[in-house]
Parts: sequence; C-alpha cells; structure tokens
Amino acid sequence: MMLRKGSEQLRGDREVLLDLDTRTEAQTTDSYGSLQNGGFIPPRYFFAANADEDTGGDDPIYAHCYTKSDQPVSQLGNYFRDGRTKIDFVLVWEVRSRRKRRGKGKYEVTTEEGETVPTEENSRSERRKAQLAQWREKFVQNLESVGLVMEKEETANEKKTIHFLKISAPWDVLVCYAEELCLRAPLQAQPHLDLNTSSRVLSRLCIPNAMMESVPNRPLDYYTCAFRKSKMSRFLGCGDHGTYFSNTQRHRVVYEILSRTVYGKRKRAEVGVDRLVNEGAYTAAFPLHEGPFQLPKYEIRPEELNQRQVLYHYWARWCKWYKYQPLDHIREYFGEKIALYFAWLGFYTAWLLPAAVVGTLIFVSGVMSMGNNTPAKEICSSGASYQMCPLCKTCQAWNMSEICTMAKLGYLFDHPGTVFFSVFMSFWAVTFLEYWKRKMATLAHHWDCMDFHEEEERPRPEFAAMAPTMEQNPVTGVKEPYFPEKTRLSRMFTGSMVIIMMLCVVMIFLVTVVMCRGIISVMMFHTGSPVLRTEAGTIANISSSIVNLGLILLMGRVYTALAEQLTKWEMHRTQTQYDNAFIFKVFIFQFVNFYSSPFYVAFFKGRFVGYPSNYGTLFGMRNEDCGPGGCLIELAEQLFIIMVGKQLINNIQEFIIPKVKAWHQKRTLAKVIGSKVSHEPRRWEEDYQLVECEGLFEEYLEMVLQFGFITIFVAAFPLAPLFALLNNWVEIRLDAHKFVCEYRRPVAERAQNIGVWFNILEALSHLSVIANAFLIAFTSDFLPRLLYQYKFDNDLNGYVNFTLAYAPLNYTEYPMCRYKAFRDNNGSYTLFYWELLAVRLGFIIAFEHVVFFVLRAIDWIVPDVPESLELKIKRERFLAKQALAENQEALLVSRGRGANPETPGTSSPASDASFGNMS
Repeated sequence: MMLRKGSEQLRGDREVLLDLDTRTEAQTTDSYGSLQNGGFIPPRYFFAANADEDTGGDDPIYAHCYTKSDQPVSQLGNYFRDGRTKIDFVLVWEVRSRRKRRGKGKYEVTTEEGETVPTEENSRSERRKAQLAQWREKFVQNLESVGLVMEKEETANEKKTIHFLKISAPWDVLVCYAEELCLRAPLQAQPHLDLNTSSRVLSRLCIPNAMMESVPNRPLDYYTCAFRKSKMSRFLGCGDHGTYFSNTQRHRVVYEILSRTVYGKRKRAEVGVDRLVNEGAYTAAFPLHEGPFQLPKYEIRPEELNQRQVLYHYWARWCKWYKYQPLDHIREYFGEKIALYFAWLGFYTAWLLPAAVVGTLIFVSGVMSMGNNTPAKEICSSGASYQMCPLCKTCQAWNMSEICTMAKLGYLFDHPGTVFFSVFMSFWAVTFLEYWKRKMATLAHHWDCMDFHEEEERPRPEFAAMAPTMEQNPVTGVKEPYFPEKTRLSRMFTGSMVIIMMLCVVMIFLVTVVMCRGIISVMMFHTGSPVLRTEAGTIANISSSIVNLGLILLMGRVYTALAEQLTKWEMHRTQTQYDNAFIFKVFIFQFVNFYSSPFYVAFFKGRFVGYPSNYGTLFGMRNEDCGPGGCLIELAEQLFIIMVGKQLINNIQEFIIPKVKAWHQKRTLAKVIGSKVSHEPRRWEEDYQLVECEGLFEEYLEMVLQFGFITIFVAAFPLAPLFALLNNWVEIRLDAHKFVCEYRRPVAERAQNIGVWFNILEALSHLSVIANAFLIAFTSDFLPRLLYQYKFDNDLNGYVNFTLAYAPLNYTEYPMCRYKAFRDNNGSYTLFYWELLAVRLGFIIAFEHVVFFVLRAIDWIVPDVPESLELKIKRERFLAKQALAENQEALLVSRGRGANPETPGTSSPASDASFGNMS
C-alpha cells in the first residue's frame, strides 16, 4: 500500500544500490541460482533469468552460501555486502539437508534453497515444509512490494543450512512510516537534563560526587514535535538521510512493516512475522547489535566506541555498581520500555538506601538496649519460679528460665523502635511512589513519550490463528479476527475457578507445613536433650521455612505455566490485554504463594490455642502457639529464609541459565560452521548464537514481590530493606549484563510508564499500612507493655508474672502450671484483656487514619508533574506550533515577534540557554 507513486523509480534506485560486481568467477553448478549471489534480485529479473527452467516456485532471494571450503569474506559490520546499506532487521530459518534414501525406489531431491521435496511420497511433514516455504516466499515478495531492500546469506554443512535474510528500509519508506507511527522530529537543541536528584544536591553542597561519571556519546536532547513529511525542511538534521533516523527508530519502522505484511490469506489472519515465527516458518527475527561489546585490544578513544561497547564499559560491568546508570544511552539503544524499567529499578534502589540505613539503626538500637529489657531479665533470673504447662500431650512441664536466650533475641524484633520503623516505612512507600510519578513524567517528556498512547493494536498472532470468525473493527473499519465476548467471559469465569482451586492447593500446602512444624517440635522434645528441647521451636520453624520455600518455588513454576495456558485459552484480542490478564493471574497466585505463610505467622498463629483442659486442635494435633521469643521473631526467621533465599536462587538462575542457553546455541551453530572456521563470524551469526530476550515480566515480578516483603512485614524484620538494597545492586548489573552481552537485541518499544505494575505497587503500599497496624496491635507486645506501664509500673517490673495465667482447677496433670494469656483461674478473659482489646482497636483506627491523611497530604503537596517540566512542555508546544504552521506568512510573523529579546518565547540562543538552566 506504500509507495504507489514512483514505485518504478524507487525499485530502479534500489537495484542500482545493490548492483554488485558481476565480474567474479563463473558460477558452478553448486551455486545458489544462476545470477550473482549476495544481493536481492527482484522477481521480474528472477523470472527473466530462469525463463528456460522450471523454477517458478523457488524463493526469489539469492545469497552467497558459506561452506567449510569457502573463502573468508571481509567484515563490514551491520551493512549489506555493498558496505553502504544498513541492516535494520534479520530473519533466520533453518533447513535440514537430507540425503537420498535407497531402497524401494524412493528418492528425495534437494532444492536450490536446501529444502527437500519428496518425489514419491507426500507425507504430512513434507507438506508442512512446503507450506512454510510458500509462506516465506510470499512474505518476502510482499516485503519487496512495500519497498524494503533484502539480501540473503547462508551458513551450511552436510546436515543443515541456516538462512539469514537481511532487511533494510530505504529513506522513502522510513519517511512514510515515520509520519504514520508519529515518530518525534527534532526542532531545537536544548541542554542535557540532569536526571539525578542526588547529583544536584551534592553539587549545591559542593561535595564531590563519586557516583558521577562522564559517559561518551550521550544522545542530544531536543525540543520535538510529531514528524510531518511536508514540514521536513523545518526539522534539524533533515539533510543527512543516513543519520536522521536513529537505529532504534529504523528497527521500529521495519518491525511495523513486518508485523503488517501478509504471507497467506488475509481472511485467515495470516499476517505478520510474529505469527510466522510461531508457525515455525522462521526460527528468529531480531535487529542486530551495534557490533561486539568487548573493548578492542588496541587503544581507542572513548568517543570511538560503539553504543554497545559504551553500555558494557560504563554500565554492565560489576565495577560500576556505584555509578549512575546512563539512562539516555540505554533508551537510545534498547528503547523507552526497557529504559523505564532500569530507571525504575535504579530509582527504587536509591530510595532503599535511607530505608536500609534507618532499619539498620533500629536493629542496632535493639542490640544495644537488649540488656535493659526488664521482662527478659525477669525470665532469665526466674529459675524454677515459673513452671510452664506442657506444649503437647506427651510433653512434660518446663521452666520459663530455659528460654532466656530466645527472650533476649525476641527483643531485637519487638521493641518501640520497630513501631517507629513501621510508621516510617508506610510513609516511605507512598512518598516513593509519589516521587516516582514525578520522575516518570520527567522521563516521559525527556524521551518524547509524554503524549504517547498505544495505537489501536492489531490482534495477537495466536488470537488471529484461533479466532473462529471475522468481524469489522468498529474503530478502524477493517475486518479482523473476532471472538465472542460472551464466550470469553465464560472462559474467564472458568479460569477464575481454576485459580481458586490452585489457591486452595496453596492453603493445603500451608497446613502441611504447619503440621510438619508441629511434628518436628514434638520430635525435638522427645530427644531428651536440654539444648534441643529449648530450641525445638526455632529448629522446627527454620526447617519448615526451608521446606516452604521449596514448595513456593515449585508451585510458582507450575502455576506460571498454568496461568499462561489459561490466558491463551481466554482468547484476549491484543497483546496489552493478554499481558494484563497474565500479570494479574500470576501476581494473585504469587502473592498468596509467597505471603500466606508470613500472614499465618503474623496474624493467626497463637490465636486459637485455647488453655489447659480446653486446647484447640486441628486434625487431632494441638493448635500452634508462638515460640518462646514471640511470633515476631518467628516471622523474622520466615521472612529472612523466604525473601533472602528467593533472591539468592533467582540471582543464581539469572547468572547461570542465560549462559547455558547461549552455550547450547553456540554449540548448535558451531556444528553447522564446523570446527575449523573458514571466515570471521559475522554480526548476524554472532547475534543468532545469543539468547532470545524474555521480556521484563519476571524482572518486574521479582521486584514487586520484594517491595511487598519490605513494606507489609517490615515491623518484624527491620533488616529487610538492607537485604533488598544489596540484592538490587547485584540485580541491576545482572540484568544489564544480560541485555548487553547475552540477549539478542530486542525491538525498541515505546512506553509512557511502567504500566499495570504501578497500580500493583500502589495497592501493596496501602495494604502495608493496614498490615503494619494489625501487626503492631495484635502480634507485637508493644501495646500490652504500654498499657501495663500506664496502669501499673513504668519500669515493667512484674510484667512477666502479670502476663502468665494459672491453669484451671480441673487441669490435674500439672496443677498450678502457668501459660501465657490474660485469663483467670476458670479460663475466662480478665478485664485487662478487654481493655487491651479496646486499646488495640483504637490504635488501628488512629494509625490508619493518621497515616492515610498524611499520605493524601503528600499526594496533594507533591505535584505529579514538576513546575519546571510544565514550562518545558509549554515551550515545546510553542515551537511545534511554529514548525507545523500551515501558513508560512504566519510563521514568519511569529518568528519576527520572537526576535524581540523582551518577548516571551523567543528562540534566540541566549534565551534557550537560560531556559535550559531552569530545568
């Protein structure tokens, strides 16, 4: 549909561009085709050259086929063989070579493309291969009719041929699609924006900044507007066709064409390269990296490094862990979507620093004041004064002085400082999200995504392949695959039932872990060892937490695969709808999967124990009670094992798995090339050896779950932000190394924000306020101690004896034994219990109202868009209005007014410089 006007001239220019030297040695009978290899030959020349041969079904692409005996070809980088035409995209497919099969008169003939066509049998697999070859041929012909330029290369041995189709977009195609895709065009240069708040603060305080580093070749910053072909002359750099469009913009344009091109019947929605890859016609489709990432062995100036080398040297190396991330370079190379992920991860990590410092100080203060803990002193000096009731039916009574160590350690996680820290983290979470919204708005404008809205998305390839009917799109008016909404809703309802069943399975595993913990505790008591008896609860809690972590990781893998199949079955039309549904399913399950055990320990364990002669039971076993140090120390143990263990396992997986996949891919390609490589590996071969980019879903999910751990249960584990900070320093470099060195280059995608993940973070931050309020009120001993200090003794003398009740008179096994509860001799609650309950409920109401009021005040005080950014937006709109003015005379008048230095909005260099300083 593109380039209808002047198509003959365009084709002629393209053929001249790729007119390779034909004065080479004559082609032998083993050559691919009868014309010069290495360049694209338009179909009309193909049919003319082969008029005498019956080759009408062959692929109209010609290439130089590299075998082990070929001569090496000079390396020209990301260009065609002419050294001038840029490679914007590469399509790859593999074809297995098959020898003659003797016996029963059956033979197979190998075509010039390296594919086999059976002469006597027409099996289903052979028909499938022929269908894929036909799709590829029609796809390439349609790409050529759009105006793309192509060139083919091959790497082959006796068993397999790997085909590489290099694609380039000429200037005219880029211009047409740039306007259609609303790419941004530069109007006026402006000073670089300092994206780091800490850098500005340290600069004002005249403090040296060790995190700052000058990164070469920083992309220029411009005022921009939507690209218009008719206003081309008013855009900066329009005269240089080779560099006007960045490589990521070229990739985006070519990918758009590849996604729209038909390869079969449009009625069957046989459209787009993504579906071709899913069908197996192509094994890979990717843009090329900008050369190698390793630095050359000879000395080179920093300005001469390619983009990939700059990212590796100044970002992806481990020694750069304390440096600012070069976000502009990341955006220039990978696109806005990936750059926003790293911007969010860096921003989140920077905000973890004050949280980690405060949490560490709270923990250290607990260590230093542990000796002044009056209740712990009373427990340690009690001797045989407090004979405690047995913890199980077959256990014996024990003395409270035996838990002296655990009572001291419990104070580390349950002292007044942890209450302050939970309030601090509630404010921290919401303030962090408010300032991230400001940062996100600044980056969106800086990267020209402020006004970006996802265009009307095309149906997903899987949806197009499986949709039963075709209906007219009410927005575009084009007929496209359609799936009845009623059927989709019924499938989503069925899927929700499956989700509920899986959540029930998680609950079953949780009950199993609880029973396992009880069995281990009983076994420890029956050993007779004083040490094991004293630490039985701790040993059982740690061992069951390790088992729980294994079950969590196993169920996470199973459910992610199940959620993927359910989301596909629900037949969501667009990729955005599919992603949102998939994210919602996986997050709901992972939330219950990871947080069910901590929620049980924090809010349910020890609540339904009962009292001697009336204990509560579950499946014949007595309900669990909190350990000697209280439930908070058990919660801290669980959080440490689950959170830190998960982080360690994930980091090991992220480090090892890509390397194993890359090794397997290189090994496969090495078999084709051979042990003695006859030519230098070319860029498309090296990139094909890399691992396909798996997207950002797992990265976001890992960080969002971590955010939940450090906010929801932070009252029990003040060191959680510190462990998160250490993990994120490693995570940033691991992810950077994967994207730069181990992944194929992904197609650059535009994005205005981090999407649905921000909504999940907001929900977690609000949930953390409620969870911490209940944690302080019902799980911590803060309020009981506070009420005791108010009513009886400010120094907590006698507090331990006050919290212990006597066994009822009808309990004859160990008369007058003690247990922890506010009950009288008949097992009824005392007046102090009801007073404490009222204090707890009042604290929850007051805590939530005060915190949420302050949070709303912060939301109102901190604007989502900084004032300086609003000025820049107004300036950019003014320049865009000038550049796109239809009336040239009005444009000149506007410029004439702007020439007056006293007139606002002048475009003189002085005013531009002063305006840039304002930002």
